[in-house]
Amino acid sequence: MPSIASSTSPKASSAFVSGRKTLAIIQSCYIPWKGYFDLINSVDEFILHDDIQYTKQDWRNRNRIKLATGPRWLTIPVTLSSHQQRIDETTVADPGWAAQHRAILRQAYRTAPFFGEVGPEIEACYDRCSDEPRLSAINAILLSAVCRLLGIDTRITWSTEYSVTGTRTERVVSLCEQADADVYLSGPRGRDYLDVTLFDAAGIELEYFSYDGYPEYPQPYPPFEHQVTVLDLLYATGPGAPTFMKSFRQIAAHD
Repeated sequence: MPSIASSTSPKASSAFVSGRKTLAIIQSCYIPWKGYFDLINSVDEFILHDDIQYTKQDWRNRNRIKLATGPRWLTIPVTLSSHQQRIDETTVADPGWAAQHRAILRQAYRTAPFFGEVGPEIEACYDRCSDEPRLSAINAILLSAVCRLLGIDTRITWSTEYSVTGTRTERVVSLCEQADADVYLSGPRGRDYLDVTLFDAAGIELEYFSYDGYPEYPQPYPPFEHQVTVLDLLYATGPGAPTFMKSFRQIAAHD
């Protein structure tokens, strides 16, 4: 299915405008919220950082949808063999999860304005995911589908494609250097743990993405809730989805 967005977007970050390469690094998430895709759309390369420890009750294997009764979690059941298990080592515990989530999404959003347009692409992904045992691969399948629908063409890679060294900030700086990045775009929580001095020493500019200021869209079930899967936005607004995302509005301001 072609993109529902009106056009494929250029990158919105200040680094892209000036011709420098911008990089973001984050763990894969299950059908994440719109802010995750804004971050992808704001960089030239997006690295899925899945060769680190899997964390329970996090966004790796679950997200929320919006029902008339309020938000509801959709969770992929996974098998945990040790506390040190990596995200890319995590596998599905119940192969029937994909059919269940597919049915729940259809029931929740079948009357949404653009379910008929977006639904076939997403449901085809769930059919593909039903035979995939690895959580990381499942997340990647769905991330790629949403990027296609939004018209995002950012290069998405895996941290395992690089020779990562060090811990925490050292790992990030190492990935930036190997990817020839001039700018690292972090989520806002990076302020709490990133060592700025290591970026300065490597000659890499550190920027932070803000998740503030998102407008509300005509969500199927009020009251409005921002912290839900991006599918909620796509089913509700279809080709209008980019107008409710920050990175696309920043692009329009540059044009």
